[in-house]
Amino acid sequence: MTAPPLLVDAHHHLWDLSVRDQDWLTGPEMAPLRRDFTLAELEPQTRAAGVGATVLVQTVPDPAETPELLAVADGAGPVAGVVGWTDLTAPDVAGTLAALRALPGGHRLVGVRHPVQGERDPEWLLRPEVLRGLRAVAGAGLAYDLLVRPHQLPAAVRAARLLPGLTFVLDHLGKPPVAAGPPEPWAGDFRALAAEPNTVCKLSGLVTEAAWGSWTARGLRPWADVALDAFGPGRLMFGSDWPVCLLAAPYGAVLGAARTLTDGLSADERGAVFAGTARRVYGL
Repeated sequence: MTAPPLLVDAHHHLWDLSVRDQDWLTGPEMAPLRRDFTLAELEPQTRAAGVGATVLVQTVPDPAETPELLAVADGAGPVAGVVGWTDLTAPDVAGTLAALRALPGGHRLVGVRHPVQGERDPEWLLRPEVLRGLRAVAGAGLAYDLLVRPHQLPAAVRAARLLPGLTFVLDHLGKPPVAAGPPEPWAGDFRALAAEPNTVCKLSGLVTEAAWGSWTARGLRPWADVALDAFGPGRLMFGSDWPVCLLAAPYGAVLGAARTLTDGLSADERGAVFAGTARRVYGL
């Protein structure tokens, strides 16, 4: 009997609070995440779920974090790619990316991300110095992960149009208002981004945008259906968003929900969502 193909988890995090604070973990609702989350804790869960490769994503805008993530990827375990951070407004982004690639595990650098969701300027992505940095990311052959909120999607659309040579990867469907209910204006802006051929999207983060204690796959389906219709399975990739997902669901339940949300796809289409898209986009 042929073994089932190994899956790819295209989005998870790790952190050690004794090394670096995660200052975004504020308020009592985030208390469950205020501890260390290590690869040793995650790996048994990925193995049990049939996940053979993962993408480790930055969490804080600290230049010291990315080398640490690359070192993790350079060791044993499932981490096949790292989406790191660099200051996109700096004058020599290309040089910084080259230096990161020269480090142990540097060959695992597959993308860059900045927490745009925390920027007050809704058009931060369109600042000249940021666009210059994004051009350097494209020149390095890396993808750019978009961590934005719905009101920042229009700027993301314009950035994608201005930089057709850069692949933009939208994290968490742009954080739609799942708990609040009304899909607009998110859906229209989301579809506008999907209309740009240099964009892809992660099927991730929905459980934590829903009501944490009462979400169901059925409740998530309308949002996932928009993503499937707009991007298609060939431009969607599964991500667990572990350990942030633990606020709403354990690892296996997140994967199970994603399987339910894609149960109408063909075997090849599910193969794209759960492995192929991530391998192609990130060059895993």
